[in-house]
Amino acid sequence: MISAQMLAGQLVIGLINGACYAMLSLGLAVIFGLLNIINFTHAAQYMMGAFGAWMLLKYAGIGYWPSLVIAPLVVGLTGILIERLFLRHIYKLDHLYGFLLTFGLTLVIEGAFRQAYGTSGQPYIIPAELQGGLNLGFLFLPYYRVWVIVFSLAVCLGTWYAIEKTRLGATLRAATENPALVQAFGINVPRMITLTYGFGVVLAGLAGVMVAPIYQVGSLMGSNIIATVFAVVVIGGLSSIRGAIVAGFILGVVEGLTKVFYPEASNTVIFVIMVIVLLIKPAGLFGTLVRTVSEQSVEAPRPAPNLARATTLILVAAAFAAPFAFYPIFLMKAMCYALFALAFGLLLGYAGVMSFGHAAFFGGAAYVTAYAMKFWGLTPELGVLLGAAAGAALGLAFGWIAIRRQGIYLGMITFSLAQVVYFYAVQARWTEGEDGLQAVPRGHLFGLIDLNQPLNVYYFVLAVFLLCYALMHRIIHSPFGQVLRAIRDNEPRATSLGYTTDHYKLIAFVLSAALAGAAGATKSIVFQFASLSDVSWSMSGLVVLMAILGGVGTKLGPVVGAFIIVAMEHYLAELGSWPTIIQGAVFVFCVLTFRRGVVGELLYLFERRSHAAPVLTPSLK
Repeated sequence: MISAQMLAGQLVIGLINGACYAMLSLGLAVIFGLLNIINFTHAAQYMMGAFGAWMLLKYAGIGYWPSLVIAPLVVGLTGILIERLFLRHIYKLDHLYGFLLTFGLTLVIEGAFRQAYGTSGQPYIIPAELQGGLNLGFLFLPYYRVWVIVFSLAVCLGTWYAIEKTRLGATLRAATENPALVQAFGINVPRMITLTYGFGVVLAGLAGVMVAPIYQVGSLMGSNIIATVFAVVVIGGLSSIRGAIVAGFILGVVEGLTKVFYPEASNTVIFVIMVIVLLIKPAGLFGTLVRTVSEQSVEAPRPAPNLARATTLILVAAAFAAPFAFYPIFLMKAMCYALFALAFGLLLGYAGVMSFGHAAFFGGAAYVTAYAMKFWGLTPELGVLLGAAAGAALGLAFGWIAIRRQGIYLGMITFSLAQVVYFYAVQARWTEGEDGLQAVPRGHLFGLIDLNQPLNVYYFVLAVFLLCYALMHRIIHSPFGQVLRAIRDNEPRATSLGYTTDHYKLIAFVLSAALAGAAGATKSIVFQFASLSDVSWSMSGLVVLMAILGGVGTKLGPVVGAFIIVAMEHYLAELGSWPTIIQGAVFVFCVLTFRRGVVGELLYLFERRSHAAPVLTPSLK
């Protein structure tokens, strides 16, 4: 039976979480609404605010009240530096470039803090003035938690009033809508934009200081909350200040009450609500649909058929000889990730559809295959086929829900659906929670070939990779692939020619998910386990990095990108969090100056040497 004390306690916790969600969502909404940047770095800046307060206390003896001002301002200054060095170079590009750039910066920042302070939490004491609480009979209400709720609400309402009801706010909105006109009135628009981004970052740092005495200060605190905060701000409306505040508090309370009535759904309820809201109101409860800002970019043309054929033959021959020169486990991991990156590249590079939830297909298939082989005794070939089928089934469900949206809205739906899969994997008994499915038998291929032998399992992985690569090649060069490219380049024109574009994109989504499922299934056989890291949002980010680093829109590019990333992880493993920092830096470099990727740049240079004009293709949708 649910007691009044339990209900009241969860209501208070929900309000506190809602206050945190509202402040973080408010900063995101300010930055997106005024700068059109989806600031994934917000989570890292929130973590920096909490660490700033902790370091001021530990190293300088500065307490909570001064830190409430100093730490957010310092974090805001770092935000200004980020805007001036990085973000101002991508304002004219699609929103997804801003998301990808700030994702890379997040890897750098969080990796640096993990390297310096590890992953353990650090306590931060509640200020003496706010210790203790009120005994209401049915509930003990700590003073500090009341302070967090009241102060957060005051900050949110003050920000909303300043932006929506004052002359300064009107000038800011005008500067984003027509910067040239505002500049003509003598207003320094670039400086205003920089300060606006800095203010949004200050809100993130302030939220970090506020929660430091409640939750332990740690390098992972931003990663643990960013998915929820993105869901909150999308539900409220990406560009809506009011929506961020209202959705933050309401969803915090909903999450808290769900823990009372149905605890198993408390981690997923916000993401389920997000999907429902976006299906009914694509712009969120209070938002308006944003106009995609895109810029054409020069991308390398496809290589001549003879060159492509010769390169493929050389690489296949090298792959057969590679286990005699390199560590087979490294090569197998690289091939599994290369297949995963190919799957993502098929969707993004050839259909123009950006998914932020591909880890659900990869990790979901890994779990299904691992379970089937461990408890049902399936053979490896059937395990891979089952994994591909599981990925395709998830892709069909994801695509059916998301494909009717475009751009960042589609990406956010796939992101939230993937989080539902992640939290299901955390809670389901058959996935064995945080331990994952371990000791998965490799079995005998076709009942004959023992995959416990290193060379046997290597050539099994190579065969799976080559078959899937050949399938992707056939898809790309089929009439279906030609239609996909037409949709990517000009969807309205493809529609006018009679093609049902949503159907084609849905099929591409399912095919991509099936290939990702085959990659995850193969990975679970090779390494004999499936874990939560396979379905985490960081895995979705990693596959994006692989594809972009190698070259989106090329068959070989994702493969090269995957091998580079896996090589970095393998050879830099002894350096702690440095591989993550380097990956983030590479991500930033690619988004800013290297958007063709390694293979794309090589093909572009080859084409220039041949004195042929480069082909213009649209940027990401």
